[in-house]
Amino acid sequence: MTKIKIKRGDRVRVITGKDKGKDGKVLHIDRANNRVVVEQVNMITKHQKPNRSNQTGGIVRKEAPIHISNVMYLHQGKPTRLGYIVDETEQDGVRQVTKQRIARSTGDVIE
Repeated sequence: MTKIKIKRGDRVRVITGKDKGKDGKVLHIDRANNRVVVEQVNMITKHQKPNRSNQTGGIVRKEAPIHISNVMYLHQGKPTRLGYIVDETEQDGVRQVTKQRIARSTGDVIE
């Protein structure tokens, strides 16, 4: 199982598939199946029966999940890979570990 470095709220670009080139914000991450739901990407039509929350029912358009390998993180408008840098410091016998995400293309710290 690979490490998922993308988080909810990140801006990503689809790099393959029918929506190639589209940008959007990550709405949901399914870590068990390595899938993400991106805003306004991979739209499907779903026929929905009337229920208590949706009295009329009908045809609803919504986003479907796509595989995590089909998206790349957008840093300053360009797709880039992500990495981590780990800093270990020790003060008064207490070891502190800080972990930060970085953009591999520029080395900038994200967040």
